[in-house]
Amino acid sequence: MPRYQVVLAETDWGSLQTAFGSGEDLPKVLTRLLEPDPKVQVTTLRELGELVGHQNTIYEATAPAVMYVAGILTHPATMTRRPYRDSPIRATLLGWLASTLHDASDEIVARSEEYFPGFLTRSTTMAAFRDLRPMLYRAVAPFLHDSHKDVREAAVIAALLLAEHPALAGHRAHLAVHARRILGTSSNDPDRRVAWRALEAWGHNPPGPEPLSEETEDQGPHSDGRGDLEPPF
Repeated sequence: MPRYQVVLAETDWGSLQTAFGSGEDLPKVLTRLLEPDPKVQVTTLRELGELVGHQNTIYEATAPAVMYVAGILTHPATMTRRPYRDSPIRATLLGWLASTLHDASDEIVARSEEYFPGFLTRSTTMAAFRDLRPMLYRAVAPFLHDSHKDVREAAVIAALLLAEHPALAGHRAHLAVHARRILGTSSNDPDRRVAWRALEAWGHNPPGPEPLSEETEDQGPHSDGRGDLEPPF
């Protein structure tokens, strides 16, 4: 992983597409993620999601923005506690990463291919983003055994989605243990669904029926329905 300062300084943000034009303002947005005020951090992350993940779309600016967020996971500012939740901002950042990764997951790409044959081969932006998964895994993996449950669970969901990449197949056996733990302890159905589908895809015979009905299956991971980035923070 390049250092987050390098990503910020060496990316030509103005040349990259976001949901609302160029990414020239993204450096200011990304820098605010390191503010000591958790309300500023969460509000900023919601703004970032609109710019680089609006309507569950991967834009040109999504990849460097995700690399920046992954790069700051070890920063002391990510241990700021969110009011009302007693959860570190680090968990929220990992949850945001998981949600963005879900938009580029094998499931979503396969579904898009049904309606738009050649979707992945034509969409160089999507393909380039998916190529980052082995590098992003190295940023997420250290938090799989974090002492805080919220951080640990968000890291597991992100790691399960990242491990869809063939280069990470060697990690799937130990990730399957984490996936079963999610199924046994988590009350978050979208997270449980990611865990269940990973076990199924990797031939690990997941327990019970698949979480979530067809009507709610588009809900991304690490979401509580109301939205993890909505007030109260």
